[in-house]
Amino acid sequence: MNTKAFIFDLDGVIVDTAKYHYLAWQKIANALNIDFTHEHNELLKGVSRVRSLDIILELGNIQASQEDKDKWLIQKNEDYLTYLVDMDQSEILPGVLTILQFLKEKNQAIALGSASKNARPILEKTGIISYFDVIVDGNDVTNAKPDPEVFLKAARLLNINPEDAIVFEDSVAGVQAANIGKMTSVGIGSKTVLHEAKYIFEDFTLIDESFINDLISQ
Repeated sequence: MNTKAFIFDLDGVIVDTAKYHYLAWQKIANALNIDFTHEHNELLKGVSRVRSLDIILELGNIQASQEDKDKWLIQKNEDYLTYLVDMDQSEILPGVLTILQFLKEKNQAIALGSASKNARPILEKTGIISYFDVIVDGNDVTNAKPDPEVFLKAARLLNINPEDAIVFEDSVAGVQAANIGKMTSVGIGSKTVLHEAKYIFEDFTLIDESFINDLISQ
């Protein structure tokens, strides 16, 4: 049987930690008198922490010293981590666990490819770290999506060619990274937003075993 690399993004794909990022960024924005809405938060999807702060400062037309930026970046992460303390398996998005279990039964290679620097503690708290053969997160790469570095590194660590890798992503930058890396992109979310993905599903409950089997046999 074919072995493929199934690479999962974390935020918005496996767990919905986007809401915690939003609360932590909103706290900083409020302190700076910047109006920061859910619509603004969409701009931060799949983007590094440093770039996210720059986007928020641009929204408020604020120039800041590197010293202030560093202070806010630390503060944001500390606030975010306090929200993660109570995370458990109930935070896993619907249908994800079923797919992970099915891929394990089929002896497929599973990786995490995420910009998050907190990926490991999140996978541990939700009790699913054992499903992943390889974890590549924000601590392991230098280039942010849409650069495909995070996915290419995951495939390399699994000893699988990029063409035999399938990437599950909820952000435009992530889908573009998978496509640039010559991988099969599966968008999780809105068809209008993720139209560049080869396949798109609203969520994992709509992905059935026959679809996964087709991907494996390709």
